[in-house]
Amino acid sequence: MVDAPAPAPAPATSTRPDARVLDEIDPLAEHRAAFVPAEGVVAYLDGNSLGRPLRATAERLQSFIAEEWGTRLIRSWDDRWFELPLTLGDRLGSVVLGAAPGQTVVADSTTVLLYKLIRAAVDATSSAGGGAPRDELVIDAGNFPTDRFVIEGVAAERGLRVRWIDADPVHGVAAHRLREVVHERTALVVLSQVDYRSGALLDVEELTAIAHQAGALVLWDLCHSAGAVPIELDGWGVDLAVGCSYKYLGGGPGAPAFAYVAARHQDRLLQPIQGWMGAADVFAMADAYQPAVGMRRFLSGTPPIVGMLPLEDSLTLIESAGVAAIREKSEALTTFAISWADEHLAGSGVRVMTPRDPARRGGHVTLGHPSFREITPLLWNAGVIPDFRHPDGLRIGVAPLSSGFAELERGLIRIAEAVHRWTASPGFTPPGGRPS
Repeated sequence: MVDAPAPAPAPATSTRPDARVLDEIDPLAEHRAAFVPAEGVVAYLDGNSLGRPLRATAERLQSFIAEEWGTRLIRSWDDRWFELPLTLGDRLGSVVLGAAPGQTVVADSTTVLLYKLIRAAVDATSSAGGGAPRDELVIDAGNFPTDRFVIEGVAAERGLRVRWIDADPVHGVAAHRLREVVHERTALVVLSQVDYRSGALLDVEELTAIAHQAGALVLWDLCHSAGAVPIELDGWGVDLAVGCSYKYLGGGPGAPAFAYVAARHQDRLLQPIQGWMGAADVFAMADAYQPAVGMRRFLSGTPPIVGMLPLEDSLTLIESAGVAAIREKSEALTTFAISWADEHLAGSGVRVMTPRDPARRGGHVTLGHPSFREITPLLWNAGVIPDFRHPDGLRIGVAPLSSGFAELERGLIRIAEAVHRWTASPGFTPPGGRPS
């Protein structure tokens, strides 16, 4: 792929700024040096799947092993660890989620937290009494598999019906589509703020209000938005939210997820995985389970302390940069990617599968082409790392704190080379690549 011909030059009428100039004037450029360099990587375009590690975290882990774990040993539970799921949750709420203290906890995986909150919301809503039973769950058919699978599993457990929203594949769930399916029998609506495939950014406040008008609760999946776009959970009247911490939040592979439960709901929600860490008196070793007051009741087992350390470091960096500045650069990066694709790839049949209005998209751009399934592993071998999503989408995920415009353009050039070459000779093997 390295030896493939470069794509045609941009048209003379192009008004897109030069990538090098954009890097020079980028107010967040200094933060790129905070990340561990990736040897052999030409362009990392998958920051929306896994964030890059911080140098500070490498140092922190060594210090943690020697001090908090190695020297303080079990005493660190009393010093810091026991409260970390709550204190780190409060910090995440303040820096990223627009949530007041006492409403966010860091624990478990996204899937487990989805199950906990969906079950808790369904049980509380269906037992509220009065009027028709609330025995329906609402979710869009294009939502992330985990969300859909958990919804279907809970529905089967509790004898509920799932109602599916037919969402636009590019622009996501529209307000009128949600209005069509919510009514007096809706118990819970589950939506993702940013569509994992197209990158469509939904209007959380508007859609939450529509669900509330029908008397339903709403759970928002923030996996593809937390750390990339502004979020105001309290201000938008959100009931529940769940998200992972290994994408834009830089928590690393397998990092714990987070859950938000608005204070007004906490006392009536009982999560189904009753473990000792969620008990009212953790060390009483009581005969019967009594849930703790507040967000501790949503914990189950011993929290993953080591997995929380990278998230602490990443929140420090995000707070320093500011979510507003991160969002501004994210819009600039995705605008650059779409403009570049229009100029260099449209003639090869590549289509943009992401909203063109910056206000309606999150932090990644998806391009569509029939060859992308076969091309993606070839790009990886050549040090260009986007990711593929069925059936023919290539996601370009640029994390604003660790990505630059020149790096993005290098990756796009290699993608264009691969597409042009594939179009001319399907099934080609680039130098250093492997057959499809």
